[in-house]
Amino acid sequence: MGADRVRIIAEEICRGGRQTAQGHELSGARTNSRNAPSGPSPFRVEAAALPREKFADPRWTAKGEARGTVPMARLETLWFNTGTLCNLACATCYIESSPTNDALVYISADSVAGYLDELENSALPTSEIGFTGGEPFMNPQFLAMLEDTLDRGFDALVLSNAMKPMRRHEARLLALLEEHGRRLTIRVSLDHHTQAAHEAERGPRSWEPGLAGLKWLSDHDFSVAVAGRLLPGEGMEAARVGYAALFASEGIAIDAGDPARLVLFPEMDEAADIPEITTDCWDILSKSPADIMCATSRMVVHRKGEPGPRVAACTLIPFDPGFDMGETLAEASGEVALNHPHCARFCVLGGASCSA
Repeated sequence: MGADRVRIIAEEICRGGRQTAQGHELSGARTNSRNAPSGPSPFRVEAAALPREKFADPRWTAKGEARGTVPMARLETLWFNTGTLCNLACATCYIESSPTNDALVYISADSVAGYLDELENSALPTSEIGFTGGEPFMNPQFLAMLEDTLDRGFDALVLSNAMKPMRRHEARLLALLEEHGRRLTIRVSLDHHTQAAHEAERGPRSWEPGLAGLKWLSDHDFSVAVAGRLLPGEGMEAARVGYAALFASEGIAIDAGDPARLVLFPEMDEAADIPEITTDCWDILSKSPADIMCATSRMVVHRKGEPGPRVAACTLIPFDPGFDMGETLAEASGEVALNHPHCARFCVLGGASCSA
């Protein structure tokens, strides 16, 4: 990508424009939101810009090599995006959630029930239902869909910042805990084990409410986990030590050494250069397509302006038409071409997964 192209993109973003290096839309959400962080993300990793010819063809890489693909092995986790509206506007949110961005509208409890019906009627081996946003607890129908999920016998994983939207529902959450126990897990986004880094990413006055919400969940014996990030140059071990010290000082019952309870995600920047994944990469990296998140999961989204929900191949790529798999889970069982920077950076090379 040339310098002029990078400059144009930067100017568009600064004006609240709607184009990224991959041609995807931006909402300008951060500039339109109060209490947004004022500076760049502390987690930003400097990297060369992604050449435009990469991730352009679902079958072939820019070098003309066969692109890696992932067949559906079994649908273990079905995700629902509850909507992109959020009480925060972070410095770097992969989906640009904010108090003003409704690019993904609130999904309805009836829509969720329809997909749960399909799971049950198709006898798919799905055991876990995930909910992400935005902030799920801002969706007015979220508690109804969560109750429906648990009542049907599925495990539920909710990604939340544990701030005021969640705290408004303490009584109903305690009732769900009483009835369903640890089949309900709430994974709290606490971007760093220090207040300074967390608030540089999530905005002022976001640390104490989030930490208090996490502590409330732990104190009431919910199944709880934390999602965090690494500062540039910060090693995985050092980060886990930092979180362990924080959990100990706050009396939070999370084992920071357990990767299922403290999930440290790789950074995602679709404008930064990254190798494309070819069919030869599986042997080179000693990995299998079955190890990749889209082999075992899908996400239901309702994009603004569309008549109803659709199924996306990946939790990280809700808008790219190349990752739209259809209206039903049956339609969404096809093979996925790894034709996006997130496929390489997060899943294959990063080895990460959104599921529990």
